[in-house]
Amino acid sequence: MYGRGQTSCHPSYVRIRDPHPSDDEPDGEPDEPSAVSYGVPISIIIAKFGVAAALTLIAVIFGVREQVPIGLAAAVGIAVFAARDVLARERLAADSDGITVIAGYAGHRRLDWSDVQAMKTHARRASGGWLLDGEKTWISNGGIAQFYVVFARSEEGISAFIVEAGEVDASQRIEIVAPHPMASVRLKSARAELLGEAGQGFKLAMRGLDVFRTTVAGAALGFARRALDEALARARGRTMFGQTLADFQMTQAKLADMATGIDAAALLTYRAAWKKDTGAVRVTREAAMAKMFATESAQRAVDEAVQICGGLGVMRGHPVEKLYREVRALRIYEGATEVQKIVIARDLLK
Repeated sequence: MYGRGQTSCHPSYVRIRDPHPSDDEPDGEPDEPSAVSYGVPISIIIAKFGVAAALTLIAVIFGVREQVPIGLAAAVGIAVFAARDVLARERLAADSDGITVIAGYAGHRRLDWSDVQAMKTHARRASGGWLLDGEKTWISNGGIAQFYVVFARSEEGISAFIVEAGEVDASQRIEIVAPHPMASVRLKSARAELLGEAGQGFKLAMRGLDVFRTTVAGAALGFARRALDEALARARGRTMFGQTLADFQMTQAKLADMATGIDAAALLTYRAAWKKDTGAVRVTREAAMAKMFATESAQRAVDEAVQICGGLGVMRGHPVEKLYREVRALRIYEGATEVQKIVIARDLLK
């Protein structure tokens, strides 16, 4: 629909399969990457080719998949640090056996996920290293990540750390309406490695959000495009009162609004990615605008698709029914729509 071949998606990993495999290739998804089926960590794409290239892939994945996982943010965020820190870069790379590293992003404190500076997790120096104590919640890839980027308060201020999965308790899973692995993460004297400089974690987190929010906008584009495709197919194929649903002006108006919202969201999203890729240190306002508009537009597009599909739109398992459940979270994580409006307004009023 939007990309050649078939795709399957892990929260931080996409596997693309050639639609024309060789005769000796067995049917079904192979257990390991091969010449015609290979894994690509989203974070590596960002680190090597830039945000715009990753957005293209993200939008394709979220457009073609009927079951849409939405846990890209954690691995994507690590790419922000990869260009600046050897430690993060090593953990991003796939090893020689083709096993992809999965990362988790732990920035939020218990019961609060929009105010990063309010965190209560503490870090202290010990035996030449660092120990972390506290609890994080709403953690992407919680329980499946091999390591976590954790933000904690040290004597120097908020600092960023890398913590191996074996050092944390991520057994408290959080079930949400979308297929997005999340958990609360507890740290008790967890050994950690400093990422960047002590006291500079808040700056890293904010730079990370610039990328996070842009990639969420890219995911929203995929949702909205799939919704529009389903709506178009239904409008053309459904006959009633001697004509197709697409012949009614009211249906045409819905489709026009959906398409216009998608194109506007795409322009905002790619502007934010382009500015980041061309050297802008911060794209806070652009990323907030893209995230806010793309997710709100996607919600409207999916809702209209359900309406156009009628009874099929609320039948469990139908593509637009899945989209309807799964698109809702996009308007909340990485800062809810209301937070984005505050971010935009504050930037304007500087």
